[in-house]
Amino acid sequence: MGRNRNVETKVIKNKSDYEKTTFYLVKEDILPEAIKKTIRVKEMLKKNDAKTINAAVHVVGLSRSAYYKYKDYVFPFYEASKDKIITLSLLLEHKSGVLSRVLQLISLDAGNIMTINQGIPLQGVANATISIETKNMTVDLEALLDKLRMIDGVKRLEVLGQV
Repeated sequence: MGRNRNVETKVIKNKSDYEKTTFYLVKEDILPEAIKKTIRVKEMLKKNDAKTINAAVHVVGLSRSAYYKYKDYVFPFYEASKDKIITLSLLLEHKSGVLSRVLQLISLDAGNIMTINQGIPLQGVANATISIETKNMTVDLEALLDKLRMIDGVKRLEVLGQV
């Protein structure tokens, strides 16, 4: 009997050595109803729209057991981006002050700008990439993104990634 020389042996010291957590960004409309309702309950509790878990699950029509099953595993995108560095890609009109207004708004919401990279304008628009530390921000990421999209001259805004 020959020996298999290509076999590797790895000693697993703890559970985290072999269990990696993977996150997915999924559109809400494909989620099961129980997960959507769990998110609504969490939002109600956060906004003080319900005083207790019992009251919140009753309002949305979810069982307490389903809430407890999913509550630690689902959260809105902006919560996943808290205390992170987010990289944004923007398409800006080539007009005076557009990038300045973007940077000012990020600063007003206490976003710490880590990097800025702007390309040369072509056909009246320029690409810009901005990395922001969200640790001390006074608003959640979704609110910041909504505000940035409202700036005159911001043609497109996308989240490229987070660290």
